[in-house]
Amino acid sequence: MAREPSVGDGAARTGTTEIRRSVRRADLKAVGEVRRALRELVRHRCRAETSDVAELLVTELVSNALVHTEQGAEVSVTLVATRLRVEVRDFNARRPTPYVTSADDGTHGRGLVLVQALADAWGVDPLAPGRGKVVWFELEAPAPA
Repeated sequence: MAREPSVGDGAARTGTTEIRRSVRRADLKAVGEVRRALRELVRHRCRAETSDVAELLVTELVSNALVHTEQGAEVSVTLVATRLRVEVRDFNARRPTPYVTSADDGTHGRGLVLVQALADAWGVDPLAPGRGKVVWFELEAPAPA
């Protein structure tokens, strides 16, 4: 079951704010819960357009993890100063690759292309054998004007 967002114990001392959430396999309703937790985290700390992009990209990464792997995922969102980092860990070592879709693909296959196009940085970090991978993105997150 999805956990409530947690704010790191050191947040007041370091200026770091975070969310950590576990999502069960095939629990697609948890995608919306993760998106709402992210929105709440950045609501007063970032510009609205940063929040919109972050919500879209976290939706894509969590959905990918739940649809394309046999186990759940772990989501970590960290906001340090003006840098937002989102990590989605799944338990499948297969590396995802962005690809250009055709009209026959319907709504599938666009997630990583969006991440590639909209994130300031992104990547895939393999974990130890049998432990899966982390797909992540970062956005500059300037404070609201």
